[in-house]
Amino acid sequence: MQYIANSPEDYVGQLPQERQMVINKLRKTIKANLPKGFHETVSYGMIGYVVPHSIYPNGYHCTPELPLPFLSIASQKNSVNIYHSGIYVKNEIQDWFVSEFPKYSKRRLDMGKCCIRFKNIEDIPYELIGQLASKMTVDEWITIYESNIKK
Repeated sequence: MQYIANSPEDYVGQLPQERQMVINKLRKTIKANLPKGFHETVSYGMIGYVVPHSIYPNGYHCTPELPLPFLSIASQKNSVNIYHSGIYVKNEIQDWFVSEFPKYSKRRLDMGKCCIRFKNIEDIPYELIGQLASKMTVDEWITIYESNIKK
C-alpha cells in the first residue's frame, strides 16, 4: 500500500488506529536513536529518514531533487516494514542484526536485502530497532553511498 502524504503526521493519520500506534512508536524510537543530521520526511510514499540537501546537496543519484534516503518505515497491507540502507551495504550491521534478533523475538526473522518485515505488529522489537537506527552516522552513510555510486 502506498499513501499520498505531505508529512509524516499526514501519513500516520491515514492509517488504521492500531497501525498509527505502531508507526508512531517506531518514529519515536528511531528519532531518539538516529544520529544527528538525518531528517524525517515523507519519501517514496513512506516515512523516510534522509540526508537533507543542506548536508548533501547532490541528493539521490537516481532523482537528485530528492534528498539522499537512508531509512524508511511503511505500513503495508500485511506487515509493517523497515527499510535500512546500512543493513544492505554494510555486512557488519546485517550480521549484528541477524545475530541479535533472536534475543528480542521468538519469531523467525523476515528480511530481504534491506527490508525487515513485521507481520505480527505486537512482536516488533523496538529496542533492537533503536539500536539499529544508531549504527551509522550521516557522514559514514554519505561515504559508503559515494563509494558505491562511483563503482
